[in-house]
Amino acid sequence: MGNSDSTPARSVTWHIVWQAVEGRDLLVSPALADRIRRRLLDAHRQPDRVLLHYLLVPTEIHLLSRLPVGQSPRDVARTIGNIVARWVRQTRGVPGVVFAGRYRAYAIESDEAARGEFRMLAWRPVALGLCRAPTHHAQSSLRATLGLKRPMGFETLVSLHLFGTSVPEARSALRGMIARRPSAIEQRQWELTRGMVLALGDAETFPLMGRPVHKLAAALVAAGRPQGIDGALQLLERWVLLKLGHRDAAGLAALASPEGARGRALVASLAVRLELCSAASVARHFGRAKATLSERMAACRHRPEDRMILGTALERVVEEAVGLRHPA
Repeated sequence: MGNSDSTPARSVTWHIVWQAVEGRDLLVSPALADRIRRRLLDAHRQPDRVLLHYLLVPTEIHLLSRLPVGQSPRDVARTIGNIVARWVRQTRGVPGVVFAGRYRAYAIESDEAARGEFRMLAWRPVALGLCRAPTHHAQSSLRATLGLKRPMGFETLVSLHLFGTSVPEARSALRGMIARRPSAIEQRQWELTRGMVLALGDAETFPLMGRPVHKLAAALVAAGRPQGIDGALQLLERWVLLKLGHRDAAGLAALASPEGARGRALVASLAVRLELCSAASVARHFGRAKATLSERMAACRHRPEDRMILGTALERVVEEAVGLRHPA
């Protein structure tokens, strides 16, 4: 049962998550926690559905579900969300909303990515301050997968298939993976890409701004100082200054026009391509008119040297920009 680089073609792995509204506790009693756990297991009893991992914390429910092609996360979620919400209301005797919106689902594109998701979910209770080590959290399938407790109806073998060719080998590999605690930046990037937190901007520059961001933009947001859209734009600004030959410049504001205007247009072009924010948001960030910035962005697309800069792979742009951040 060796590891593979992708999930079987006949199935897709999904990370399904619910978040509770502020003030709701999904684990208000051990009996409720056990009832929810059994519901998660029951939702995967149909043929070809596999629950690879589950995690319950007071404010979140996480599933790693492998579903046959043709089934969607909605098919699983509709047997869980409304019922669990009703149980929470009944247990506390408090009416009202339980979950902050509908469930969210993220396709996990390979077994390598699934192993990474295991690691991030293992450390989630620690990040939330619920325990000091991943194996200390009781409301998770991790302890059963590692052989530290009885499975209680949870099937561990398929999960272990991701990590090795035998149970001892797989458990050893899983222990080795979760031994590496995610860095603060890595943790925040994961939270952003999974919608656990939103990318925020300065209140004066990005009024009412709070938005989910994808992988590359999330890396910038997580690494920026300040940590948010403004910080991400500052990282892009430093990268652009380097490409324009002004590495030691304090910022684009220190460059006289038209070089400063050109740099701002390059930053805006990259921000839009990364889906970090709109050109209008970049204009507000720099305190410039959106129409003027848009004209400069159009000019960049026709200037060969700027096309070369903008033609840099976005993965490389982000990697190099993050590398330019000031040390803590």
